[in-house]
Amino acid sequence: MGIIVSILVLSFLIFFHELGHFLAARIFGVKVLAFSIGFGKQRLWKKTIGDTEYSIRPIFLGGFVELKGQKDFDPKNRDYSPDSLYGISHIKRIIILAAGSLFNLLLAFLLFLCVAFIGHNDLAPVVGNVDKDKIAYKAGIIDNDEIIEVNGKKIKTWWQLSKIVEDSNGENLEIVFLRDNKEYVVNIMPQIGDSKNIFGEDIKRALIGISAKGEIRTISYNFLESIEYAYFKTIQSSKLIVQGIERLIIGVLPTSEIGGIVSIVTITKQASESGIVMLLAFAAMLSVNLGILNLLPIPALDGGHIVFTTYEMIVRKPASVNAIYYLTICGWVILLSLMILGMYNDITKLLNGSLVF
Repeated sequence: MGIIVSILVLSFLIFFHELGHFLAARIFGVKVLAFSIGFGKQRLWKKTIGDTEYSIRPIFLGGFVELKGQKDFDPKNRDYSPDSLYGISHIKRIIILAAGSLFNLLLAFLLFLCVAFIGHNDLAPVVGNVDKDKIAYKAGIIDNDEIIEVNGKKIKTWWQLSKIVEDSNGENLEIVFLRDNKEYVVNIMPQIGDSKNIFGEDIKRALIGISAKGEIRTISYNFLESIEYAYFKTIQSSKLIVQGIERLIIGVLPTSEIGGIVSIVTITKQASESGIVMLLAFAAMLSVNLGILNLLPIPALDGGHIVFTTYEMIVRKPASVNAIYYLTICGWVILLSLMILGMYNDITKLLNGSLVF
């Protein structure tokens, strides 16, 4: 059952991505020739409505929207009719190309919104340990104190507290905490100290000298708080993916961290078995991943086509046929290499038992 859910989740994320391209093309008057979920010549289901053939194909590793003029790589043979991809302005073409990724980010926001409404398990802002050499201890905070407000902002999770302290830039924080059901107020000036980021790198950041107790609670939000939570999680997830790609390129993260389709299906399966909230949260992360990766400036991806279109807009002429052809081949080589590496890592993890399918 978990594997079926995984396939459905992946298919839905791909559908939403392609829906972005589809709707943007329709808005700007570009004819959509095909809308498919999955790849392959065989069609499990198809229906033609107007000029568009809608279909489901057997290889559920992607999908596509085919627009009029989209396959015309040779600038001399392009279709510049008003309902073609190349018959509209460069800005409109870029919007169509970026719309799939933007829809994935929108979907992630909506999924995180659902998570906030339903309620999710998170680390409570309860102090587990206080460093006696840091400012929090001197201000009187002790173990088991619960931080409930900072500078007038209600605190529900440890990560909210951590971010406020990190973003304080050493400015004074008015902290309200609970002890034995009584509220206390202290003023603390965070100090810059040594820490580590999520990638294990040594960094300098604002600290007050406390660590979490590790208490997990179910956290829920009202409407406005849910919007703020969904926005923050979408932005945070996007930044983490960009930072992760950057650190893979410079070698901070090992290539063994790259996962393939088996990893995605396995984690989605585990998330679905952990409940609807976990599944929604992971689907949101996966949607952000799909959106950001498609914007990478690799010729075979939407980001690569955006680069070509931007170049054409700046120099007032399209790139040469040879440049487009060879750069696209290089893009596919990069993508296929990453897919093979992901599959290799998946197989390695399956064999050593660290990935259970």
